[in-house]
Amino acid sequence: MEHVEQVRFGDQLYAIIVRASFREPGIHFFSTPELSQQLAFMSHPQGKTIEPHRHNKVTREVHYTQEVLLIQKGKLQVDFYTVEETYLESRVLCAGDIILLCSGAHGFHVLEPLEMFEIKQGPYSGENDKTRFAEASPSEIRIKGPNL
Repeated sequence: MEHVEQVRFGDQLYAIIVRASFREPGIHFFSTPELSQQLAFMSHPQGKTIEPHRHNKVTREVHYTQEVLLIQKGKLQVDFYTVEETYLESRVLCAGDIILLCSGAHGFHVLEPLEMFEIKQGPYSGENDKTRFAEASPSEIRIKGPNL
């Protein structure tokens, strides 16, 4: 799909980006079953009914936090790194874009005043939840994708 990008380095899935321009009828799941976050797009006609339901208690084991970012306004540069802290490349997200950060490491640069939602597993455990490291130098940054 031209409006959906799986960001891969080697055989590792780092992220799934769904651009604001994605429009398909029905339900489309972008995430695979082994991910601890699901990402789907739903488009239904007026009058469609989704039956009332509840979710059952299901025990799941989560080893790493996965994040979903929904860009409401502005532009955000996402820098991808290996878990060994080596810079790989970057993507730019614009208003309406959504990204599921699946693996590896990442950093961000706000390119235009930004409003976004972040959705991830909780509760947040403060500084125990992440390891911070030095970012790539500006001369190393390589931006790939349609929003350059």
